[in-house]
Amino acid sequence: MPTQTITAAPGPFERRFGHPPGLFVLFFTEMWERFSFYGMRGLLVLYMVRHLFQPERAAQVAGYGLVKGALEGIFGPLAVQPLASQVYGLYTGFVYLTPFFGGLLADRLLGQRRTVVVGGVLMAIGHFLMASERLFFPALLFLVAGNGCFKPNVSTQVGALYPPGDPRRDRAFGIFYMGINLGAFFANLVCATLAALYGWHWGFGAAGVGMCVGLAVYVAGRRHLAPDDLAVRRGASAPAAAPASFTPPERRRIGALIALCALNVVFWAVYEQQGNTMQLWADEQTVWPTFFGWQVPSPWYQSFNPFMIFVFTPLLALLWGHQAAKRAEPSSVTKMAIGCLLAGLSFIVMAAGARVIGGGRGSLFWPFATTLLLTIGELYLSPVGLSLVTKVAPPRIVSMMMGVWLASSFFGNYLSGYIGTWYERLPREGFFLLLTGLGIAAGLGMMAFNRPLRRALGESG
Repeated sequence: MPTQTITAAPGPFERRFGHPPGLFVLFFTEMWERFSFYGMRGLLVLYMVRHLFQPERAAQVAGYGLVKGALEGIFGPLAVQPLASQVYGLYTGFVYLTPFFGGLLADRLLGQRRTVVVGGVLMAIGHFLMASERLFFPALLFLVAGNGCFKPNVSTQVGALYPPGDPRRDRAFGIFYMGINLGAFFANLVCATLAALYGWHWGFGAAGVGMCVGLAVYVAGRRHLAPDDLAVRRGASAPAAAPASFTPPERRRIGALIALCALNVVFWAVYEQQGNTMQLWADEQTVWPTFFGWQVPSPWYQSFNPFMIFVFTPLLALLWGHQAAKRAEPSSVTKMAIGCLLAGLSFIVMAAGARVIGGGRGSLFWPFATTLLLTIGELYLSPVGLSLVTKVAPPRIVSMMMGVWLASSFFGNYLSGYIGTWYERLPREGFFLLLTGLGIAAGLGMMAFNRPLRRALGESG
């Protein structure tokens, strides 16, 4: 059965704006959810390193001894920064593993709409629990579980707004991706500023308020969304049970998506250094401007990436449109390989900065230029991959396959945390060159599998 889509004649809104109103409901829902996620993430490593994991406070954090003991049992003694890096990697990793199970929950039991609401409530609880230092680890568990329910089911609902073959689908995911980054841009300006002026918990509280706003937008606008795939299947006259097996073309597409997920792991391990070691560099080795005696908080660095997405998304859309007109636009797999290569090459800038600055503080140029290249790499990979999943995954498991796609970020984010433990062990230049090598290797690997992957996915070019 094909994925259910809204196929009615376009209304006045759609005729005027070119997209159904449901896209903008999902845009603002995801914008506020990402405001909450990135507002909290931008503070997380600094909060652990500068405050929570300091000896005078750590013993009062419920579960601290258990978590620290378990990690040290595997990796040996961990100082505060390596321990914080491991926790950051585990948290951001599990945030992208649980969507697999959230996709299953939606596909088989609750449907996408109810699963999104459950996820939003769980995440709001988690953000507000961050106000208690003692409940830090339970708060992370609520956030992980809530994100697993929320994220894959919002993304798949974007694709369900358009009939198969509708050329607006890729553009819709570009607009949706802008919503993600609009939330990320304002998150750190608001949450980091509140944390700097009034304390850590004000920043975390603002993230919780953002999540509540996003949930309210979603509930208010649900009438504009496509029906749940689960509800359509249950209401169909045909038997509701899914076929026992997939067709050979479906199996090839599933296998190709899983292969792409495996190759993405290294990209995300390199990319997620933005919230980990790059944030430490921005805090410890970057000279931030001061206005009227007030110094810009270093977590504002986290707004570099979404700001650059605003700038480069329309430019890349123009470039790809120009290439498409000449029948020279790269395939989705080729774009993703380019994204991996750019992610690796971006850290050559940081390696040069580490050589110039040494152990002191230096210009904003180094993290800014690195993030610029990293952002272009992200735009070649992440929204392209989201769109690809909704186009090629078998409709009856589309939420689950979106969860598989996001699960590649689980391994990548955990690997990011592990790599971050070497930040204080290696010379800075050597650490950034390690990231360069990993990104380039992932890109070359994707290029090597380019042709068979495109064949399995049914792509040309």
